[in-house]
Amino acid sequence: MSNEHRGFTRRGALAAATTAGAAMALPVAATQRRAQPSRHELWYDAPATKWTEALPVGNGRLGAMVFGGTAGERLQLNEDTIWAGSAENPVNPRARAALPRVRELVFAGKFAEAEKLASADVMGVPLKQPPYQTAGSLMIDMAGADAGVTGYRRSLDLATAVAETRWTANGTTYRRRVLASPVDQVIAVRIEADRPGAIAARLGFTCPLKSWKVAPEGQDTLILSGSGDPHHGRPGAIQFEARLRVLAEGGRVTANGDALMLAGADAVTLLIAIATNFRRFDDLSADPALITRDQIARAAARPFAAIERTATTEHRRLFDRVRLDLGDGPNLPTDKRIQAMRTGDDPALAALYFDYARYLLIASSRPGTQPANLQGIWNDLPTPPWESKYTVNINTEMNYWPAEPAGLPELTEPLIRMVEEMAVTGARTAREMYGARGWVCHHNTDTWRDTAPIDGPQWGLWPTGGAWLAMHLWDRWDYGRDRAYLERIWPVLHGAALFFLDTLQRDPTTGALVTNPSISPENQHPFGGALCAGPAMDNQILRDLFDHVGAAARILGREDESTRAMAAARARLAPDRVGKAGQLMEWAEDWDMEAPERNHRHVSHLYALYPSHQIAPDTTPALAAAAKRTLELRGDEATGWATAWRINLWARLRDGDHAHRILRFLLGPDRTYPNMFDAHPPFQIDGNFGGAAGMLEMLIQDRGDTLLLLPALPSAWPQGSVTGVRLKGRGMLDLSWRGGRLASARIRSELAGERRVLLGDKAKTLRLTPGRMVRLTGRDFA
Repeated sequence: MSNEHRGFTRRGALAAATTAGAAMALPVAATQRRAQPSRHELWYDAPATKWTEALPVGNGRLGAMVFGGTAGERLQLNEDTIWAGSAENPVNPRARAALPRVRELVFAGKFAEAEKLASADVMGVPLKQPPYQTAGSLMIDMAGADAGVTGYRRSLDLATAVAETRWTANGTTYRRRVLASPVDQVIAVRIEADRPGAIAARLGFTCPLKSWKVAPEGQDTLILSGSGDPHHGRPGAIQFEARLRVLAEGGRVTANGDALMLAGADAVTLLIAIATNFRRFDDLSADPALITRDQIARAAARPFAAIERTATTEHRRLFDRVRLDLGDGPNLPTDKRIQAMRTGDDPALAALYFDYARYLLIASSRPGTQPANLQGIWNDLPTPPWESKYTVNINTEMNYWPAEPAGLPELTEPLIRMVEEMAVTGARTAREMYGARGWVCHHNTDTWRDTAPIDGPQWGLWPTGGAWLAMHLWDRWDYGRDRAYLERIWPVLHGAALFFLDTLQRDPTTGALVTNPSISPENQHPFGGALCAGPAMDNQILRDLFDHVGAAARILGREDESTRAMAAARARLAPDRVGKAGQLMEWAEDWDMEAPERNHRHVSHLYALYPSHQIAPDTTPALAAAAKRTLELRGDEATGWATAWRINLWARLRDGDHAHRILRFLLGPDRTYPNMFDAHPPFQIDGNFGGAAGMLEMLIQDRGDTLLLLPALPSAWPQGSVTGVRLKGRGMLDLSWRGGRLASARIRSELAGERRVLLGDKAKTLRLTPGRMVRLTGRDFA
């Protein structure tokens, strides 16, 4: 049914800056069908019959899936704080006492016994976290609008963030537009016809949750109110309200039971506001009714054209920053282009996929909202797959891989704020479960910021999720270089590292410091389980964590005994090693070739290759070769997000044609739904974001001090350009190529310094001056 979010209002500077005039919407007759669709447009010649054919709109907090029906339209609604359950401490009270014995068993190689004990005494209570839920759907039944339909077309313009449906029935042409305004905080629908009095409709809410009701308020307003479902003994604490206001031009609106009836209208604007009682994970004091009344009243004072104009202006402020051009594509509906990827290639579809990922991030993660979850904000089920929560052993991180380089840095604010909140709940978990300082998060969290291990030890007993998330906080610093921001995140970075100072164990065989218990997400080794000590991924993440905390301490003048101890611990972590098959070893022992799932979707031990820069062909050639061997053994085709990760990894190995071959599979119908949502299957949004990040990695790789141009350019993209790419150290890059060779690179920076630029095996060192652009061509590397 629907995905929606709480009563977050954005007033003040943004609202003041985007007040609009009173221009009226164009009549249907004034809109002409394009012979060639915009390169930013998804379009179709039939309504959606499945949820994965519907088109998403969102303002970061509110979302709607637009089906584009004629006689019957469905807007499936979401609000990003509608979750089941309630806040509670899920730490198992027996965990701290049981952990020493679990560690002994792991070091003794008694893995099945360790897993059994961990399952009984270490895992969180309850074992499952609550799901993200839908707000329901608005159903628009339009009598007489489906007879003899011709000229049908539905579309989503990524540049304007407006979904549109057009059709002709019985000689009357109808036009319906839907948007989610980040300025007015409403979903707005405009329905027009080219014949006066032609619009009639029944409007009603439906909801699949356990507790909800619908009632009219006056003759033009309908209210859906309800609560999140209970979960494993935890009551549903979220209270929500969805409010519909009908603004008819001509005709009349009347209440009829639990629906509103519209008759004889020339045009109509529908305004939908949704809010909850959620303020923060530990504060449910908001009044959803007060919020929705205020939002509707403010939006109703402005014509649809003004709402649309300010919403589009705010959207384009972000969307227009970056442009990827890979040429023109065929004039075919988007679903048919996806189908054609099975046998052909469509570079313009790849560029559309890149644009779509940026669109989806803008629509599902804005300052003040919740971070994009496993489905962004779009979910139609009370209990979606994997609860649609925040899986932090890859998926949540992947959601934000393209944010910094693809020109959307402020959209990381919800993620940063979530990690800061998790440092609060994670400190409790560290203290009560491990007897440790600092903070920890395992492989999942939710709106309540739970950080205890869940699901089962073979998935959840992985203590490094918080450490990986902390790397995203560092990336925000590395790109923006804002000292005040670094001061803000210092306690979170330091606390993440402090936890491991207290919990790393000495391996009795090697003497190295290792995590124990842990897993290599979510892969089983050949000895009856997944629990282990010191998997490669943990060592790699901790190397980055200790390095970044050390760098932050030097910048801020915070070096002390703890940071010196972190540097010493970093030196005692086990190095990456090459196994008997020439592969990069996933575990501390050479178990890879005997593991039960040789083509496992996770390639966790390749974190060092991407997103980290610890392994690269020019700096660690032997380890890069081992990473390549691992990828060959694992295979190219995996779940949607895992396929996207492989694109990034092959790009880092500088094999553009191999990366492109995987990209083609990702863009085809096996891994992309007709509406371009990523197919795990089922839908997970991380594949969309990971695929976009992979395309950028094929064109540009940024190691901070070193910039690689066209490192993995595929032969299928002989010419193209990308503009507005952000670089670390407050830099920007525009890039173009022709005939598979660099045509132009324009680099500028707000900070003075040197940057080494690589093109193939040729290098050039640039001196960058604030405000001055440096232009390079292929001749500069001759």
